[in-house]
Amino acid sequence: MSVMLVRPPPQSLSFISPHRFFFSPLNLSPRSLSTLSLFSTAATPTTSTLSSSLPYGPSLHKGSIPSHTIQPQEQTLDSDPLINEADFTRQFNIAALRVPSDHCFALENRLRGHLLNWPRIRNIARVLGDDIDEDVKELFTCNTQITKDDDEGEDGLVSLNRRIYGKAEGDGERLSGVLYRDELVRTFDAKGFVKFRNLAKLSRPKKRKKKGLAGDQEGRGKRGSVYVVEVDEEESGLEGDELSGLLGDDFRGTKWRGSTRLLLLDERYFDKGLDQMPVAIKAVLIEGDSEGMTPPTELVRCKLTLFYTYWQMNEILEALLPEGLIVPSAFETVGHIAHLNLRDEHHPYKKLIAKVVLDKHKPKIQTVVNKTDAIHNDYRTMQLEVLAGNHSLVTTVVENGLPFQVDLATVYWNSRLATERQRLLNSFTQSDIVCDVFAGVGPIAIAAAKRVRYVYANDLNPNAVDFLQKNCVINKLERKIEVYNMDGRRFIDSVFASSIAKCITQVVMNLPNDAAEYLDAFKGLFGSYNSAKTFTLPKIHVYGFSKAQDPEFEFQERIRIALSEAAFEIQMHRVRLVAPGKWMLCASFILPERVAFRR
Repeated sequence: MSVMLVRPPPQSLSFISPHRFFFSPLNLSPRSLSTLSLFSTAATPTTSTLSSSLPYGPSLHKGSIPSHTIQPQEQTLDSDPLINEADFTRQFNIAALRVPSDHCFALENRLRGHLLNWPRIRNIARVLGDDIDEDVKELFTCNTQITKDDDEGEDGLVSLNRRIYGKAEGDGERLSGVLYRDELVRTFDAKGFVKFRNLAKLSRPKKRKKKGLAGDQEGRGKRGSVYVVEVDEEESGLEGDELSGLLGDDFRGTKWRGSTRLLLLDERYFDKGLDQMPVAIKAVLIEGDSEGMTPPTELVRCKLTLFYTYWQMNEILEALLPEGLIVPSAFETVGHIAHLNLRDEHHPYKKLIAKVVLDKHKPKIQTVVNKTDAIHNDYRTMQLEVLAGNHSLVTTVVENGLPFQVDLATVYWNSRLATERQRLLNSFTQSDIVCDVFAGVGPIAIAAAKRVRYVYANDLNPNAVDFLQKNCVINKLERKIEVYNMDGRRFIDSVFASSIAKCITQVVMNLPNDAAEYLDAFKGLFGSYNSAKTFTLPKIHVYGFSKAQDPEFEFQERIRIALSEAAFEIQMHRVRLVAPGKWMLCASFILPERVAFRR
């Protein structure tokens, strides 16, 4: 049997099966899960035919589990026993047209509506060991079948023999590389080597073929394989006697020499006879045997095997989780860490869910964590539980082209605010001086330092300040950022009480839970100055949450109460909906003169 292992195409669609396999959530220890039969006898497919009652496309409810599964990944002693990957291997019987490789793409366009067209599976499959090397292919004078009675084919074989035994010199044929180098050695003189052909090609190392591309010829059992197409030699090869009655007496059902490809046909045609095939497929079979055309086309039977690596995360989880349970499909990515927010009903299966998430997003994801409790401390750190992968929570996040080092165990980071941070940065100019009151590890402060004159950054969490300083060095911006480790109100008093108060043009207060309460620190900050004519009052950007029916109005009222001032303009922006009925807002306004110069 010829075997072909491939990888999926870069763009594909996902298929969600409407059925699930149910099992009781009582015995869920790793040892019991490893021995748990996820696919019962009633649920396990027993036939390899494709059922018309199920939706079109691949499904874990179709096909059959092979008795001797070809596993693309080697099982090791350290492998996780939560999931038996062999349980997710499915084998399907399909039909295919075996065509010359030079004509497969043209035929694919003609038969596109009759091909398999399954997600993440190419319609054209290779037959391992059926390709002819390009150098050898040039030796044949034509692409037609070479037989004993074919004079052109005989000439090609004679030419091949002459080249092999070095008898091509003098008859217009080029010598092989080895014979040519031997000739150069014999003709060496004081002038050196004459007409040293392909010098660069001979001296340069051979190019390595890229691994992991769809259609590469990989051996059986290679890592990362997604599916295998095997030609069933026993059921294939309808001979000429069978086809002559349908396609005419002139049809010759013989095989040919040369590179071939498999055009995988629609799943509905597996058990169809030739008389039941569409007219387009019959036309291809007839044309392939016509005189002066390409070598004859052959109808073959194939076995398509889909491995655990083929199925997407939602398909695996839908088969494993109990029926009626919502399949978790979204998570936040922070560097190499996948951050889940599992519901209470998911907790009995959290290890299983994390294992599938890790398997389906390697190597980008190396750690899967779940938040165990809401944020209650002043440092805004989350209580996280490592469910799968390595236990390192220190990672590097790239945002807006800048790398940030983060430790999720000790600092706060939210990747969902990347768009809002970029919106805020776009409002800064080259002449601005920014004061970031709650800077964290510096996503706003460091990005702002790339485009403004100077930045003053502060955070109460000493761990966040350490990472803020590291990130300044990593991005080579330590000379444009001054870092503080203070309470927000004390930081505002210290900075605006100094001589730099006149230079600050932008103030960022990104602490949605409490930022509005810190606005009273701006009362009377410039009371020692006579008026605002000597400098420009800063623009303040304060963030907050609101559960009110009119969140903008409610947040404005809180700001006006904190500043004890009502007569000033506030620009409101809805950032995102963090929970049902709970909005995160950003209010931007110029600090009112009566607030700043209040005595």
